[in-house]
Amino acid sequence: MPGARESAASWTDRSGNLWLFGGFAYDSTGTQGPLNDLWEFNPATSEWMWVSGTNFVGTGEGVYGTLGVAAAGNTPGGRYGSVSWSDSSGNLWLFGGDLTANDLWKFDPASKEWTWMSGENQVGSLYGGAAGVYGTLGVAAAGNTPGARDFAVSWTDSSGNFWLFGGSGLNDLWKFDPTTIEWTWMSGANSVGSSGVLSGVYGTLGVAAAGNTPGGRNSAVSWTDSSGNLWLFGGNGYDSLGALGYLNDLWKFDLTTNKWTWESGANSVLSEPGVYGTLGVASTTNVPGARESAVSWTDRSGNLWLLGGLGFDSTGTKGYLNDLWQFDPASKEWTWVSGTKQLDWTNGGAAGVYGTPGVAAAGNIPGSRDDALSWTDSSGNLWLFGGAGFDSNGAMGDLNDLWKYQP
Repeated sequence: MPGARESAASWTDRSGNLWLFGGFAYDSTGTQGPLNDLWEFNPATSEWMWVSGTNFVGTGEGVYGTLGVAAAGNTPGGRYGSVSWSDSSGNLWLFGGDLTANDLWKFDPASKEWTWMSGENQVGSLYGGAAGVYGTLGVAAAGNTPGARDFAVSWTDSSGNFWLFGGSGLNDLWKFDPTTIEWTWMSGANSVGSSGVLSGVYGTLGVAAAGNTPGGRNSAVSWTDSSGNLWLFGGNGYDSLGALGYLNDLWKFDLTTNKWTWESGANSVLSEPGVYGTLGVASTTNVPGARESAVSWTDRSGNLWLLGGLGFDSTGTKGYLNDLWQFDPASKEWTWVSGTKQLDWTNGGAAGVYGTPGVAAAGNIPGSRDDALSWTDSSGNLWLFGGAGFDSNGAMGDLNDLWKYQP
């Protein structure tokens, strides 16, 4: 069983198994810190397996080996706030995290070996992180690489390319081709400038434009829809006026036009509350409250799902959330599906209702949380693990509970 943790990385392999790496976690002795343990969960047997990495905090240094060469002794260093992808061959990919890293890794589930593929194996001296090499906008090059960052978001497109956006207050969009091992800077700024502020350019709601771009942010969530578009929601970042705070803006990036469209939510950070409407009923006026560190899924019908995070409820009060939302890209409507819209703020969140292990029930609901993990399995079920949140008694801490939701 993995220890309780937050801000880990996750994948689903081609066999439908769920994978988990690192995060800010409790090790086998109950000590908390950045870990580099890799775990596999089999939904058919409901069993976890520890696959790679160390089980002790403080002993998880990176072993890089030779660039591009797999080896049994290779392993990424302990970290949190990384991003992840799965390629068409079933390999698992990991990038960056913990602010200082821009290293890219590949893990082969068959050989159980890690390969250091790109980026630096040292953090460098400038602000403790590796600088980005942007090259020319829209042009791939072997020397290009995103700068070090944490709490970015990622997508995989229908052609098997990996996409990366933002993190650490940035708004740069990158594409990585796993066949050529080359990065391309696609959109956004390559510098934060003297102010360090990257404001969003929203344009007109629902209208794509070459100049549109989300503001710099971290801890947003992402989806890929059935048409191959990339979607981005919320996070902690900069609005249209350069103000910093929690966002509930929803963006779409069209790979055919390379243009962003602001699709929903506010273009300001002025404590945007959620508009929940009626439970289970879609509406054009519904919208989740501004938040960071939620989790997301895409179901087999192409709907986008969102759960929890740290943000604002229906009254505009800030706390830990456990509301579950669905967004239909065709109708552009949000539906509040489950969870609480107005929390008991005595403790700043809602307790979980666990029921019986392994038994689905209408009254079951995970407690409020942020920085959890999510997967979608081969049967279309949504899975949730851990994060920082509330247990069945309403006590808060890092969790290691595993949940399944059947849409």
